[in-house]
Amino acid sequence: MKRFWDMSIATQFVCLAIVALIVSQAIGLLFSRDERDKAIRAAYREELLSQAETVARLIEATPPSLAGDILHTNNTLNSRFWVSEGEPTDAAAWRRDAWSRLVQPFSSTESAVTVAKSLEAAFHEDIKKITPANSVWIAPNKEEWKSPRIVKFVCLDSTKPDKIEKANAIGMSLKLDDDGRWLNIAFAKPWKEQFWTFHVWSVAVTAALLAILLMIATRGITRPMRRMAAAAEALGRGETVTLLPETGPYDVRHTAQAFNRMQERLQRFIADRTRLLAAIGHDLRTPITSLRLRAEFVNDDEMREKMLATIDEMQKMTEATLSFAREDSAAEETRSVDLTALIQSLSDDLADMGHDVTFNNGLKISYRCRPDSLRRALRNLVENATRYGKRARISVATQSDGIDIVIEDDGPGIPANMAEQVFMPFFRLEDSRNQETGGVGLGLSIARNIIRNHGGDIRLVNHEGGLRAIVTLPLIDMRAHLRDAA
Repeated sequence: MKRFWDMSIATQFVCLAIVALIVSQAIGLLFSRDERDKAIRAAYREELLSQAETVARLIEATPPSLAGDILHTNNTLNSRFWVSEGEPTDAAAWRRDAWSRLVQPFSSTESAVTVAKSLEAAFHEDIKKITPANSVWIAPNKEEWKSPRIVKFVCLDSTKPDKIEKANAIGMSLKLDDDGRWLNIAFAKPWKEQFWTFHVWSVAVTAALLAILLMIATRGITRPMRRMAAAAEALGRGETVTLLPETGPYDVRHTAQAFNRMQERLQRFIADRTRLLAAIGHDLRTPITSLRLRAEFVNDDEMREKMLATIDEMQKMTEATLSFAREDSAAEETRSVDLTALIQSLSDDLADMGHDVTFNNGLKISYRCRPDSLRRALRNLVENATRYGKRARISVATQSDGIDIVIEDDGPGIPANMAEQVFMPFFRLEDSRNQETGGVGLGLSIARNIIRNHGGDIRLVNHEGGLRAIVTLPLIDMRAHLRDAA
């Protein structure tokens, strides 16, 4: 059941509709099957009774010399006619005689021979098990036999010897209006259960047509949902997403409108926050400059140096805040790049600047991202590795659902309980991170913010020789995703 509910809406609709169709048809067929069987057997009997009355009148109206020809002419593949000189009384003997006539072809044609053999094969148990106990004469039903002519019936198949309406093979004998002769008729037809076969095909065809119609109908529902999922994924990765078309049924249209409003509110919130940070950082420059000028006039040298150091730290934090705000407000275009080449270029640049950076990966990985932002995030991580861990070793590995960029160093690592805290803005490790570098604690925050805007994340894990930063990026081709949703 869990797998079923995990299927697509279209698949669930089709499956549930087909199950409902099969159940409803099965219930209907169970109620109608017996009635149908009774109607078919009643039609067989009605035709046989009508033919018997017609043959009896024809024999009575023609010379006795023509009786043989009349009987032979009315014989069919499934029925036999013959005349006996007196009233048949022994039902078991009459049944044996009837079956001996039925299993003998009434003509030499191939169809007559085939039907005779099929009758013998279908009713071989009834032919073998003829006893007085299962051979009884049955009075006619007044509703079916309305003629004043004397008639009596016998079931040729012994399943229900006293239920002529359920028999597939019946015999009858009726008195002719002359010198005591009786007309005998035997009819047998194997019951072919074609009812279920016909309806299985009927249900199958109906289910196929229903599935096609449901797939067409649900496609109009699921297409906007796939389009919305693709837009949400792109929005979560920081891409610029056009407003969804607000068309279709009311529910779909209302959902698209809600998504568009949410997108506009998120973008407005981010823009307001970015402007606030930029304004604060910009407005702090004037009082910081004023404080620096006043600190220069302090006569106490030690106090002046402490004040200037504090002012410098405030200025660095302000500049970092402005840089962070500019990073958030930058609207870089998302495009496909060679991720391996981007990392190789970054590694070469840092190596030329004197950093101990190594990267050895020959895989060509095409990835859709904002390359300048991604390069800045990786640069922050690599510079941290070379600054605090002496050197950086970069490797790339592709997973089934993403890409892992691993940056290892040979430093002291970080306390396990601070693996998340170090990503907080302006947080610095006092024991394991060098205080002389001048960092203000925004590097990891900026790096994680950029990676998360790409739909990924950063984890810091200690290993035996130092710290390992693992950058996980989702392996999603947004163009294909958007194309599938269109």
